[in-house]
Amino acid sequence: MAKQKPQIEVVSYGVYRHWDATSKTLPKIQQFTLVVPAQLDIEFGFIVNIKKAKNSKIRYCIYHPDIPDDNGEPMAPFDGEEYVRSNDWDFYLGDTLWDPIENKVGDWRMTIELNGEVVVEKTFSIEEALPFDGAQFWNKHRGKRKAIGRG
Repeated sequence: MAKQKPQIEVVSYGVYRHWDATSKTLPKIQQFTLVVPAQLDIEFGFIVNIKKAKNSKIRYCIYHPDIPDDNGEPMAPFDGEEYVRSNDWDFYLGDTLWDPIENKVGDWRMTIELNGEVVVEKTFSIEEALPFDGAQFWNKHRGKRKAIGRG
C-alpha cells in the first residue's frame, strides 16, 4: 500500500499575541497581514497544520534582513528541525523584534521544508511605524476618489 502524501495548510499568518515558548498552546492571531510595523516585542509569523506526516522531520528557517551581530556581521538565518508529533499537528513559526528596532526593517522570509522540499513560505515586510493608523491610507489615497456602487 502506498504511503499517503502529507497535507500542509497555512492556518493563519500575521501578527499574534505574545507567545510563551514553554506553553503547549499556540499564540492567537491578532491580525492577518504580511506587513508588520517595526515595534518592540511585536510577535509575527504563521501557523501551519500538517497531516499524514507523523515522525517526519521538518526544517524551518527565518531569514533576517542583514541584521548585524555583535561584530557587525549579518546574522545567520535562524533555523532548526522538529519532528511532526502526530498525524494532525499544528506548528507555529515566528519571531519578534528587539532593540535596536531600526535595523530590523526589511523583509523577513520564513520557510518550512518537508522531505527536502519547501512546503510553506511567507515573507513579512517589517516597516517603520507611522505616526498614526490613518496616515498611510490618507497619504496613499490623497486626491483620489473611488465610487463604489451596485450594478
